[in-house]
Amino acid sequence: MRVTQSMLSSNMLRNLNTSYSKMSKYQNMLDSGSKISRPSDDPVVAVKGMGYRIDLDKNQQYQRNIRDANTWLDSTDESLDQVGTALKRVKELIIQAATDTTTTDDRQKINAEMQQIKEQLRDIANTKVGENYIFSGTHTNLPLYTDNSGPQNPAITPAGAQKSIDINVFDGISMNINTPGADLFKDIDGFMTNINTLLQSGAPAAEIGDTLGLQTTSGGTTIPGLDGIYESTLTVRADVGARQNRVELMENRLGIQEINVTKQLSANEDTDYAKTITDMITQDSIHQAALSVGAKIIQQTLVDFIR
Repeated sequence: MRVTQSMLSSNMLRNLNTSYSKMSKYQNMLDSGSKISRPSDDPVVAVKGMGYRIDLDKNQQYQRNIRDANTWLDSTDESLDQVGTALKRVKELIIQAATDTTTTDDRQKINAEMQQIKEQLRDIANTKVGENYIFSGTHTNLPLYTDNSGPQNPAITPAGAQKSIDINVFDGISMNINTPGADLFKDIDGFMTNINTLLQSGAPAAEIGDTLGLQTTSGGTTIPGLDGIYESTLTVRADVGARQNRVELMENRLGIQEINVTKQLSANEDTDYAKTITDMITQDSIHQAALSVGAKIIQQTLVDFIR
């Protein structure tokens, strides 16, 4: 087969274009810091990168859920702490009212403070995180109490009041972030109503003192006493604390997973600068050699022949 000058020139130009393309690829890798600029450069790397990014997106969503869980649990713990503080004050007032030397006028003053504490406890029962009531079960749009004297909100069903609110904190793992408080605050409110009634009625000091026990009977209805209610509050708060500890562990686990997935993504896609620079210098040397050879292949001009 006869090799013509045009064939040599075309072949040289094709090789030079290929060389330019390779150098452009290395330049893009150095500029972007990524091995690939489009999926067709390396489909395997592209597919793996998509998987790692999905894992990172899920991890970020779980971390947002964890922050929501911390907000709910911290608010619940703080509210229960306020309940405990209020109940301690109630106990002090009952002990004072149960003393034989306390006068009727003093008991009425104690009763007035008790009424304010009762209203404060109702306010705590209506604690909100954002627009959600945290003690209303799944009825997060409804407060437990709508006023300072009536019963609990009748729109809150017993089943809904006891249901938990779960959020995903990891693949296949969900956690309960709320604390149904209808029963606890119902007992507290019933106790406060009972002690207010006793103080208003001028009951004997001994009968008032009985309310500190495990239970007392008033009007044929058994109402948990202050000690029992305080223990129930501590039990609920301990459960909240246990969940706070678990959330912290899950948060640490998510942080470790994020670091690991980020490392895998980096190993999969990031440019090895030392290797890329070396390859680019090598390709540039090859390109310069091709240009030198090409200069000898290009046909001389008519002027060169005349000389």
